[in-house]
Amino acid sequence: MGRYVAYLSYIVRHKWFVAIECCRLNIPWRGIIHDLSKFRLDEFVPYARYFYNRDGTAIQRRDDTGYYKPTNTGDQAFDFAWLLHQKRNRHHWQWWVLPEDEGRVKILEMSDVARREMLADWRGAGRAQGTPYTAVWYQVNKHKMCLGPETRQWIEERLDDD
Repeated sequence: MGRYVAYLSYIVRHKWFVAIECCRLNIPWRGIIHDLSKFRLDEFVPYARYFYNRDGTAIQRRDDTGYYKPTNTGDQAFDFAWLLHQKRNRHHWQWWVLPEDEGRVKILEMSDVARREMLADWRGAGRAQGTPYTAVWYQVNKHKMCLGPETRQWIEERLDDD
C-alpha cells in the first residue's frame, strides 16, 4: 500500500504545481484536468510500481535534471502505461509525432493550448521533484524531443523567462 500512497501524493503535488503554472499561462482549466489519466488503473499501478518500493520509498529513476528514459526502462508494464499516457494527453510532444508507413516520422505543430500545458507540466514537474530549473533541463534534453519549428521557437522564447 505504501507505494500507492506515495505515488498518489506525488501526483497531487505535481498537479498542484502544474495548475499554478497553467494559471500563469492563462489556461486554468487545463491545470484542473491535467494528467487525470494518471488516476486510471492502467497508468496508476505501473507508475507506482516503477517509481516506488512497496514501503513507499522512491526508486531513483531520474538523472540530476529530472529526466528518465521512458522508452528504455526494461519494465514492459510501465512502458505500456507511458505509451497510454502520451496518447491520452496532448500536452506531451510525443502525441504530435506521426509514424509513417515508410519508417519516417512526421512532426506536427502543437496547438497553442497543448504547448502551454506542456510548458506548465515541465515547470510543475520540476517543482514537484525539487529541480525547478526548467530552462537547464530543456537545454540538456532538447535533442531528445521532436518538436515542430514553431513549437520549439515558442518554448525557447518562454524558457528565456525562467
